[in-house]
Amino acid sequence: MSFHKKLIDWFKENRRSFPWRDNIKPYNIWLSEIILQQTRAAQGIPYYESFISNFPTVEKLALAEEDHIMKIWQGLGYYSRARNLHATAKIITNQHHGRFPSDFNQIKSLKGIGDYTASAIVSICFDQEQAVVDGNVYRVLSRIFGMYQPIDASRAYKIYKEKAQDLMKGAPPGDFNQAIMEFGALQCVPKNPNCQGCIFSENCLAFRQGKVSLLPIKAKKIIVKNRYLNFFVLIDKFKNTLLQKREAKGIWQNLYQFPLVETFGKQEDFKKHQVKSLLAEHQITSDFVIDKWNDQPIFQKLTHQKLEINFWIVNLFDSSNLGTQSCRIQDYPMPKVLQNFRDKFFIN
Repeated sequence: MSFHKKLIDWFKENRRSFPWRDNIKPYNIWLSEIILQQTRAAQGIPYYESFISNFPTVEKLALAEEDHIMKIWQGLGYYSRARNLHATAKIITNQHHGRFPSDFNQIKSLKGIGDYTASAIVSICFDQEQAVVDGNVYRVLSRIFGMYQPIDASRAYKIYKEKAQDLMKGAPPGDFNQAIMEFGALQCVPKNPNCQGCIFSENCLAFRQGKVSLLPIKAKKIIVKNRYLNFFVLIDKFKNTLLQKREAKGIWQNLYQFPLVETFGKQEDFKKHQVKSLLAEHQITSDFVIDKWNDQPIFQKLTHQKLEINFWIVNLFDSSNLGTQSCRIQDYPMPKVLQNFRDKFFIN
C-alpha cells in the first residue's frame, strides 16, 4: 500500500472535527491557518469562532476597525498576524471584489501569506497539488524517511517540500495535506510518540535505528535577549489612568500599554526624580506616592526574548490629564501580561 493511501486511511479514522473543516471556504481555511500558526488547535478554536462571529466574510473583516480586530486577537501573541489579516482582507475586498484568488502565486503574494498557507488554501479549497510543510510535516518526513537535513537550514524547506510533493502524487491534495499534519499532531508527536502503534513503524527509519528522539535536527540555537520592563500605572483622584498605543515595530505593535520605562538591568526601586521625569513627559506636575504592585518580577518568555516585568502604581494627588477612565479600560486591546494585571487591579 502506498504511503499516501495508508496515511489518508489513517486520517479518515482519526481526523479531528474542526469548525473550518465543516464549512470549507478559502476565507475560513485562510483564517484558521493564520490563527493556528504558533497556536495549538485547542487554543485557536475559540479565537476562530469569535472571528467568524464578528467578521463572517472577508469584506466584514476588511471594514473592521483595527482596534476591534486586535481586541479579539489579544492573548494569541504574534500580533503582526492580526495586522496582516486586516491588510490582506482589504486587498481581497478592494482588488478581487471579495473573492479569494485561486492562483497559488497570487495568493502567496498577499501580505502574511507564505508558501505554507498558500499551499493549504489551494490544496484544500481548489484541489491543487501543492504540499504543505510545517513543523508536523518536518517531523513526520524526517523520521519516517531518515532525513537528516537540519530543518532550519536555508535549503531545508525546498528539500522537504519536494519530498512531500512527490509523496502527494495520485492523492487528493487537500486530504493528503490535512492527513500528514494531523498525523504529526496526534501520532508522530515531538516527545514520546507511540511508535509501537504507528502505521509506519515497519518502514520508519528513525524507529528502526533508534533515533526518533533525535529527529528532526535543528542546527541553530536561538539567542534569547533579556529585557526589563517597568510599567507605571498612573491613577488620579477620579480613578482615571493613562494608556499609550505602541506605534513602533516590535512586540505588541498597535496594542495599548501603561507608560513604560525599560532599563538595561534589574531595577529594585525608582527614585522620586525619575518618576517626576516620567510624569513631566506627559505634562503632569502633581505630587504622588508610588508603590510596587508585584512582590516578585513577572516573567514572560517570547521566541527570542525573555521579559522581566514590574508594575508600579503611581497615585496622583491632583486631577490630571489622564485620558482613560478605569471603567473603560477593558475596551483597549492589550498584551496578555497587561490584560492579567488589568483584570486583577482594575476589575477584581
